[in-house]
Amino acid sequence: MKKRTRPAALLSLISLMLLALLVSACSPAGLAMNGSESSYGNVTAASIPNPNADVDYSKSDLKKIYLAGGCFWGVEAYMARIYGVQDAVSGYANGTGENPSYEEVIKGNRGFAETVEVTYDPERIALDELLTQFFKVIDPTSVNQQGNDRGIQYRSGVYYTDDSEKSVIESVIAKEQKRYNKDIVTEVLPLENFYLAEEYHQDYLEKNPNGYCHIDMNILTEQEVPAEGAAAGSDDSTSAAGVTSTGTKSAAATKAAGQIVIDPSDYPKRSAEELKSLLTDIQYKVAVEQDTEHPYSNEYWDTYEKGIYVDVSTGEPLFASEDKYDSQCGWPSFVKPIVPEVVTYEEDTAYNMVRTEVRSRSGDIHLGHVFDDGPEDRGGKRYCINSASIKFVPLADMNTQGYGYLISVAK
Repeated sequence: MKKRTRPAALLSLISLMLLALLVSACSPAGLAMNGSESSYGNVTAASIPNPNADVDYSKSDLKKIYLAGGCFWGVEAYMARIYGVQDAVSGYANGTGENPSYEEVIKGNRGFAETVEVTYDPERIALDELLTQFFKVIDPTSVNQQGNDRGIQYRSGVYYTDDSEKSVIESVIAKEQKRYNKDIVTEVLPLENFYLAEEYHQDYLEKNPNGYCHIDMNILTEQEVPAEGAAAGSDDSTSAAGVTSTGTKSAAATKAAGQIVIDPSDYPKRSAEELKSLLTDIQYKVAVEQDTEHPYSNEYWDTYEKGIYVDVSTGEPLFASEDKYDSQCGWPSFVKPIVPEVVTYEEDTAYNMVRTEVRSRSGDIHLGHVFDDGPEDRGGKRYCINSASIKFVPLADMNTQGYGYLISVAK
């Protein structure tokens, strides 16, 4: 009996179909295929501080709305950073059967949509405004597709649990329709069911800052945040050092330029009087009065943890851990600043020596001196910097303190 074989064309078609499934999937496989489109410029979700981090929602009358807008990784991270949102979790909504797995959902035959459960405080953000923010990052005219993701599970939808919300949703969509030539196809339906997605999907872009995302997170930098949310991520020691900016202009400029840009207007200079009350005695003596710390007994001389070092008076980023090395001089030593523009230079003739003083750009404080005895293979410079003039921001804290756009130099 002659053995049957499949035509080569049919095998090629099957291979292409399998490849398309991988490309469209909001999964580690899909991530590998789409790594080049994991973020818009350098502005990732993790680089945007969450204005809700320090907001007390314990006395709020919270509401829930369920939003489907393509891969839930990006929708969850984006909605979580809208001021007034207490929580955002990923799951599967409005399908048939119970407790679907991700593998079952991507087959499409059960009709589930990747959906984010958004818990919000209507006193801080009204439903219509919340939905307006949502529609900024999806294409509501696209059928079963958002970004690179294709399939019924990636359809857009707004699912409600209170019938009174339907008219609000429809009103927002009517306004959005004016922006499009094609009809909006976003579903507006009562929530039939919602099942939490697997744990590895939750907070995915927090765990994987460079993970796949079809959403332009830079839109979050346009958000107006009240005072209670603007300070999110700040700690007492940072405030004491005068660090008040979230770095939004720098993050936006970095995205636009495709390379690191540190905008000095994010880090305004403080007066000597302000610094007198904000800085410790040793910080003030070194940074303002140009004193010098003792070697081997200052705070950061032997710190090699990943992160960045910022101006203690303004918070302007100055040096990165990847450029720090042990020069055996007893002070923090770097081969270069993060970008050349963040420091300035003055001739220093004190103590009958001729040296080159290094000062911070925005704060105009004394940092230390630069010498020509650094590692030759790394440029030959040694920036010898006083610990009292800088503040270390660990890699783990960079997002919450507004330095997420610089994570690449801290690894």
